[in-house]
Amino acid sequence: MNPEFAKPFIKATKTVLASVAALEVAAETPYVKKDNVARGDISAIIGITGDLRGTFSISFDKPTAVYVVKQMLGDAIENILQDVQDAVGEISNMISGHARVGLSEMGVKLQGSTPTVIMGDGHTIAHMSSIKPIAIPFTTQAGSFTVEFCLED
Repeated sequence: MNPEFAKPFIKATKTVLASVAALEVAAETPYVKKDNVARGDISAIIGITGDLRGTFSISFDKPTAVYVVKQMLGDAIENILQDVQDAVGEISNMISGHARVGLSEMGVKLQGSTPTVIMGDGHTIAHMSSIKPIAIPFTTQAGSFTVEFCLED
């Protein structure tokens, strides 16, 4: 997997969260993830097909997810659990879409599936690939989250 593929995911994450939640995010050093345990309490995963196949996921710790949803919805939150689940799914969809545009500019055409949201302490993310995913930790004024992607021929 080309390590340059991390750049569109980093750019997309910064762009989307600045736009929808007025968050400044800082990417830390990407690394190859060696297990399938999520790095947060709430995750969304999207299947990717096209020139390459694989998955994209984003995992938020609970306080960060709640903060992001409050930034997105203001006082319009009615059911925090459902709103967080919906928002994390939508954020993953937007980041995946923006990253796929960036990858397209690199000559890689991809499509994404509908996100699946998983919640709970210690849940796992099964990336649909025979190679290990790249994890990109992010920090914000609200807390932390991790983006993962895995793309193969």
